[in-house]
Amino acid sequence: MSVADLPKVELHLHHEGAAPPAFIKQLAHEKNVDLSKVFTADGGYAFENFVHFLSVYEAASSVLTGPEEFARLTTAILEESAANGVVYTESFLSPDFCGGGDVGAWREYLAAIEEAASAAEAKHGITLRGVITAVRHFGPEKSRASSLCAAETAGDFVTGFGMGGDEGQFSQGAFSYAFEQAKEAGLRLTTHAGEFGGPESVWDAIKDLNVERIGHGVRAMEDPDLVKELAARQVTLEVCPGSNVVLGLFPDFVSHPIQKLRDAGVKVTVSTDDPPFFHTTMRREYEELEKAFGWTEEDFRALNATALDAAFCDAETKKTVAERLEKI
Repeated sequence: MSVADLPKVELHLHHEGAAPPAFIKQLAHEKNVDLSKVFTADGGYAFENFVHFLSVYEAASSVLTGPEEFARLTTAILEESAANGVVYTESFLSPDFCGGGDVGAWREYLAAIEEAASAAEAKHGITLRGVITAVRHFGPEKSRASSLCAAETAGDFVTGFGMGGDEGQFSQGAFSYAFEQAKEAGLRLTTHAGEFGGPESVWDAIKDLNVERIGHGVRAMEDPDLVKELAARQVTLEVCPGSNVVLGLFPDFVSHPIQKLRDAGVKVTVSTDDPPFFHTTMRREYEELEKAFGWTEEDFRALNATALDAAFCDAETKKTVAERLEKI
């Protein structure tokens, strides 16, 4: 059996960013919206760098204008993930894209997403949980609305709160109110850092926001003291190697620091980030890591155990997922 065939846990997946290009094209056609500049000649997403990627991401998301579209999107995402062996996934859901931060509208979007997720679990054996996210470059004020949406709908499905977007905008600490509000509602915390922001952004994340997981975090490797701190605090990194390579953080998988971080005692997991944008799948991530570092089935099973331990879901869900991980 190939390691790529193993059942998998994914913790870092952007909901809109996981939309298949053909799906967005179809929606644009239905709504008579011109998104020709969003796509390459061969039908992929067209972007030149990280900032341009964010603008293309938002343009593609512009045709997702109601709960019904998000239900369809959820079905498409979970079918693709399940086809790549994912049995549990956490997706970043932003109220900014689902009702503009209004709690009432957000509830409608969330209900549609949950219904689609329940159907996908019954059909494909994949469980979805939502990590509600603020968009960093939209600013601290809007993050409070996102956090309120998260707090008002916290429960079995909405289990976490985090932040994505442009790390060059604002400080981590500027969003402390939103994170405190989410934490008081019982939500678990993560935030993007150490991707383009450098190791100092990771320091800020753990000191100012007190998160237990970090999205990416790979540039922590540039600061030995930070690596030791992450290991000591048992902070889990949501690592997305394929994304990091495509966006130019590292030239290839062999150069990626995931192995060094793991060797240093840092908890690492593997995810796809925005898979169609970065031409990847969970199967491909596993194949490339096996090729680059010689990881065995034992390594990948340990990786999934780490991911499940760090997952923002309840004990009963973890038990169900653990049973799925042992099926092969």
